[in-house]
Amino acid sequence: MVVPELRPWRAAGPHVVRIADAVRPRLARVAAATGPWLTRRRRPGSPQAPRIARPATGWYTATAATAGLALAAGVATAAGPWDSTGQRTAERHRAVALDASRGTDHDGSPARAGTPPRGPQEAPPAPSVLTGLGGTATAARSAPAGKALASVLDPLLKDPALGRRSAAVVDAATGRRLYGADPGNALTPASTTKIATAVAALSALGPDHRLTTRTVYEPDTKEVVLVGGGDPTLTARKKAKGSASLRDLAARTAAALAKRGVRKVTLSYDTTLYKGDTAHPIGVNPNLAAVTPLMADEGRTDDSSSGPVSRVADPAADAARTFGDLLKEHGITATPPGPSKSTTRATTLATVSSPPLSSLVERMLTNSDNDLAEALARHTAVATGKPADFTGAGAAVIARLKQLKLPVKGVVIKDGSGLDRGGRLTAGLLTALLVKAGDPAHPELRPVLTGLPVAHFTGTLSGRYADGAAGVVRAKTGTLTGVNTLAGTVVDRDGRLLAFAFLANDTVGPEAAQTALDKAATALAACGCRL
Repeated sequence: MVVPELRPWRAAGPHVVRIADAVRPRLARVAAATGPWLTRRRRPGSPQAPRIARPATGWYTATAATAGLALAAGVATAAGPWDSTGQRTAERHRAVALDASRGTDHDGSPARAGTPPRGPQEAPPAPSVLTGLGGTATAARSAPAGKALASVLDPLLKDPALGRRSAAVVDAATGRRLYGADPGNALTPASTTKIATAVAALSALGPDHRLTTRTVYEPDTKEVVLVGGGDPTLTARKKAKGSASLRDLAARTAAALAKRGVRKVTLSYDTTLYKGDTAHPIGVNPNLAAVTPLMADEGRTDDSSSGPVSRVADPAADAARTFGDLLKEHGITATPPGPSKSTTRATTLATVSSPPLSSLVERMLTNSDNDLAEALARHTAVATGKPADFTGAGAAVIARLKQLKLPVKGVVIKDGSGLDRGGRLTAGLLTALLVKAGDPAHPELRPVLTGLPVAHFTGTLSGRYADGAAGVVRAKTGTLTGVNTLAGTVVDRDGRLLAFAFLANDTVGPEAAQTALDKAATALAACGCRL
């Protein structure tokens, strides 16, 4: 199955150029070697039997090289999205060392899931994964047989450590279910909920949508209002690294005020984009900040960018105070900020925007970013005309899934992140979401696949699969106390791309359950389970 990529050739160009540069000297050597031979063959006076004209050896070589370039470009195109350096966006920004193990997925307890350590690190290559997702291998052989898959997976998924479980394996090319163990049984999904959130947000908003934070000026009151646009990736750090910068917003706002001759302002902030409580039902928790449309660096109290950490009590007020301090650095005196609401009379002073939604979805899935997940669920609600609170966001996600004709029987969406234990998903829905993300008719959903953590390579899988399916399994993890889940894609031994979902509730212990799920995914990758 070949999945179309958005804006592919712009990203594939550097790869083609590098390959062409590497091949060109070889072509020159071949031409030099074959030239004298061809000259001798054409020497006049040499008796030759009549023969059918055939292309010269040099022609074959050039043709093969050209085909190789086309194939390389095709692989680079299908494997994206890529940036100008040839790396997947999320992997460039969030790459982790192979043996990283800091942080957790959800519950705050140390685990092998791992979140990226602080500081930049080089991302190792993963050619086997890119080949699998490129679709060039998926049509090579027929899909696995159900009975053969059952003989491999049943013993592993019946591990007592998994408690109650639900599982499904689907052929990604056809959508046909190849294996099921109570696939319609709705269980607590934990962070695999983010797959549903990602599909709903991309469907409602589109992959190019950006989250904008702005400042406006109220002419009647000479008030500057910092309007939250629901971008949790907004940063106040000196190095924005591609995120929207609060520092840039302050500089642009100060410049706009200076043009008006304004040097003193009343500073306010507007958080009315969201409705309802800012506190998640789980209460104060290091896995996420208060859910508000205005925050800087996810309200973190250190320099981390992912994983659990203490948060400021009021992210919106904290961001506004920081903004006031930044205005002062540019010669604008501002009062201590307070909550307000911008009016229709206000004029925009400056704006900053997040990376596109495609990149945000990748970051959310790769790092299991709960703050980003809650934000995207609320933006889905705003886009579909529902209240931007926990209830409205859950209803909006389900509505989008229904519109995509996905199986939502028994499904309950309580939040965007999966931290709420009241949420319920089925293995059947999770595999259907993954197949839909690879459907050529829905290229806007492609970031759901490219954002999945890569086994022993990125995000919450970086500390797993040291043995077995490293680089082959791409999957979203989910961990709560007594809950372990895994859903993603794998290329089996026959080169077939499969979507799978394993959900386990009432698990005995997190490490034992996680190991059991990893064994099942590894067995699926190693399976040559055709008839």
